[in-house]
Amino acid sequence: MEGTEIRKLAALEDKHWWYRERRALLARELDLLSRKGIKPGKALDIGAAGGGNTRVLRGRGWSATALEYGAEGAEVANERGIPVVRADAVTLPFADASLDLVTAFDVLEHIVDDKSAANEIARVLKPGGHALIAVPCDMDLWSEHDVAVDHVRRYERDELTDLLSSAGLVLDDVRSWNVLLRPVAAWRRRKSTGSDLTDLNPVVNLGLSVVIAAERYLPVGRMPGISLMVRARRP
Repeated sequence: MEGTEIRKLAALEDKHWWYRERRALLARELDLLSRKGIKPGKALDIGAAGGGNTRVLRGRGWSATALEYGAEGAEVANERGIPVVRADAVTLPFADASLDLVTAFDVLEHIVDDKSAANEIARVLKPGGHALIAVPCDMDLWSEHDVAVDHVRRYERDELTDLLSSAGLVLDDVRSWNVLLRPVAAWRRRKSTGSDLTDLNPVVNLGLSVVIAAERYLPVGRMPGISLMVRARRP
């Protein structure tokens, strides 16, 4: 992602409905791991960008490091006081079986060699370690937004599960996210001329926040959405 998009994301992520709910989703996943008896340990947030998810990890007690490929993203994380490593996701600078948790939210779709990135996630996880992964789904939703933010692909469910399973990860949960707003997104994407990373009218932002938050309580995870969310582990 270009530096201008990283800066735009960093400016928006604290208040924008999409980023706020994505952080809430991460927090719920961490709480679920905690209820399963998994204590916070060493975590890596791949493609941290503005560092919003890294801060969620650290706020839940994880010793979390941000990883960014580009100089701009690393600089933003550093400015926010977040420990950051600048590196490529296909060659993670961490030892085998050294991490308890890896998060990669909206990262794999940017990487040409996503197979190597998935293998690296599996490699650095300790046996029993977990990965939380999110990607945009369905090439039918491909638009100028994807081009503007340097997406290589959008994933089908089987494509993503095959990728992660082939890397040696066990998939504990695969579900859709942003289901209720898919019709709106599909309509908007047909008219899209660039990135959707824009500031919104506060009333619109609030309305979208309410809609996406409703998915926490509805059984929509098997329906077509805009993103796919995965919880996986290294056996």
